[in-house]
Amino acid sequence: MKAIVYSQPGAPEVFRYEDVADPVCGPKDVKIEVKAIAIEGGDVLARAFIETGGKDQVVGYSAAGVISELGAEVNGFKVGDRVTTLSGAGSHAEQRVVSSFTCWALPDSVSFEQGACIPVTYGTAHDALFEFGRLRADETVLVQGGAGGVGIACIQLAKQAGATVYATASSDERLKQLTDFGLDAGINYTTEDLTTEVMRLTDRNGVNLVVDPVGGNVLEKSIASAGRRGRIVSVGTASRDFSKIDIAGLAPGNKSLTGVFLGAEVATPRAQEMIRGLLDQMAGGGLSMPIDRTYALAEAAAAHAYIESRQAVGRVILIP
Repeated sequence: MKAIVYSQPGAPEVFRYEDVADPVCGPKDVKIEVKAIAIEGGDVLARAFIETGGKDQVVGYSAAGVISELGAEVNGFKVGDRVTTLSGAGSHAEQRVVSSFTCWALPDSVSFEQGACIPVTYGTAHDALFEFGRLRADETVLVQGGAGGVGIACIQLAKQAGATVYATASSDERLKQLTDFGLDAGINYTTEDLTTEVMRLTDRNGVNLVVDPVGGNVLEKSIASAGRRGRIVSVGTASRDFSKIDIAGLAPGNKSLTGVFLGAEVATPRAQEMIRGLLDQMAGGGLSMPIDRTYALAEAAAAHAYIESRQAVGRVILIP
């Protein structure tokens, strides 16, 4: 099969489009013919920073497709089923093998492109907002990186829950596009001071919850933007700033900081049911992820470069 491989981390140019051996389906696994790949923030970071020991690695968390083979111990699926899948690697390829526990039936009304966005993008957003963020209907939430996939998912889900939603982005044009998903007010972090603007919007109370996929210095600003007993949920380091941060701002307001990684939860019955519910909601028209651009699998380097340009609104998709 064809796949995107890299053997040393670095810029998108480290990717190579090559023939590799077909993945082997184990007794508890599912093999799919990949139809759409949602490029996640973690995919970009893995390519840039994760060492492979010089061995070829196929990067990628999320892909949707059609089951082509089942392990002997797998129940509940059949060859030909439309599914969406999640694994720690392997999405950037024509085929992938995943555990049957990280494979979900894709409703007929949900496209492969949209379905590929559910497990990681919407699953992370849902956990950040509700399971760990404990968001309630009458609260305020600030979504950092609001134009990214997880950001847009957070905006949609938080607004549906009855919250007041603020978000940041790098331009007024990107913020304008977020109003259709439920954004109440946007903050252009290139022209406005984040914490000052949050305090203005909240009558100096700060927000109840911040979801932060950016990390680094931005996470310190997230802490400062939360109000008394505010909750800050960190879901990534898109900033690539892995330096230590100052958390002294937590104590004066009795604030809390929680790290969230969907991979640590995904095999639990709770998370399994949560992802199935998100798929049902998308099938019913309640969720929709904007697809900013679609690239051929062979163009993965260009797709990653476009994501790193911080122009995209929503998800960028690869098609084998």
